[in-house]
Amino acid sequence: MKILYGIQGTGHGHISRAREILPLLSDKADVDVLISGYNCNMNLGGFEVTQKRGISLAYDSSGGVSYLQTVLEVRPFTFIRDVRSLEVDQYNLVISDYEPVTAWASMNKKTPCIALSHQAAFLSEKSPRPKPRSVFAEQILKNFAPSNKAIGFHFRRYDSFILPPIIRQDVLNMGSARGEHITVYLPAYHHDMLISCFSKIPEARWNLFSPSCKEPFTRYNVTVQPVGNIPFLKSLTSGMGVFTSGGFETCAEAMHLGKKLMVLPIRNQYEQLCNAAALKQIGITVINKLDATFPNTAREWINNTPAIQLNEVADTEQLTEKLIRYAQISR
Repeated sequence: MKILYGIQGTGHGHISRAREILPLLSDKADVDVLISGYNCNMNLGGFEVTQKRGISLAYDSSGGVSYLQTVLEVRPFTFIRDVRSLEVDQYNLVISDYEPVTAWASMNKKTPCIALSHQAAFLSEKSPRPKPRSVFAEQILKNFAPSNKAIGFHFRRYDSFILPPIIRQDVLNMGSARGEHITVYLPAYHHDMLISCFSKIPEARWNLFSPSCKEPFTRYNVTVQPVGNIPFLKSLTSGMGVFTSGGFETCAEAMHLGKKLMVLPIRNQYEQLCNAAALKQIGITVINKLDATFPNTAREWINNTPAIQLNEVADTEQLTEKLIRYAQISR
C-alpha cells in the first residue's frame, strides 16, 4: 500500500502534526512525503522529502498578511507544472495537510485524497467564524487544497468529522510548571517593535521567540531568542502564560498545558480570525492590535484572567488506523 503525504510548509503546525502521524503511518504503509512552501524552515528528521515551491503567505512587518507580496511571490506556471508532473496515480491514497500541489494533482488524476488539517474544519458551517464573514476568504479555505473526504482538527468537536487537536509527544512528555515569565510567539511582528511594547510593562518578564533574531539577547525585561523547537518548548512548559498569534497548534498546546493564553491574530489572516472567534467563545483573551491600551489589557490578563484547559486531545493511533482503512477501501 502506497500513500503520498502532502504538507503545507508555511507555519509550524502542519509539520508538527506530520511528525506525530508519519512514524505511525509508515509502520503500516509505504509513505512518500512532499512539502511545499518557499518560507518553510523546519524539517521532518529522518523522512526523505520532496520539496515543491507551492504557495505561501507573505507578511509585512506590522503583523498582517501582505496580499500584494503574496501575489508577487506566486509562480503560476511552476505550480501548474508541479501539479501535472506529480504521478499520484501510483498511490492508494493522497493525504493533504492543506498542501495544494498533491491535492490538485489527485483531483486531476482522480486519485482518492483526504484533507487532514485544521483548515478542513472550516468545511463545516458549524465551526466558529468572525463577523463579518469574508466570502473571498471562505472560498480560498475551501478550494486551496481540494479533497474527496476531510478530517479536521479544532479546539472543540464542532462537527462529526472534526477531531480535537493533536498535541506533540514532546509536549505530552514534558511536565508543566508555573514560572513567572510569559512566552511570546508573534512571528508577523519584528522583535524591536515588540520590545517597545513589553518594556512598558516592566513588572512582567517576556520570553520572545523571533524569526528575525539570530543570536539571543536581553533588553529591558525582554529576552529575545531565535525560533527553536526545544528552547520554545522549555519556555512554554515552564512559564505562566503564552501570548501568541491565532495559530491553531500553539494555542492548543498552551491550553493543554493549563497556561493562560492571550491571542493577537495576524491581520488579514482569515483562518486566524476564525480561530480567534472560537477562542473568544471558550473565554480566551483576544486583542486586535498593539496600541496604547495594551499595557492595561496585559496587566488585567496577567493578574486576573484564569487559564482555560483544553477538554481533550486527538488519539493519533486511532487516527492512523482510520487513514489506513480509508486507503484500503478507497481504490
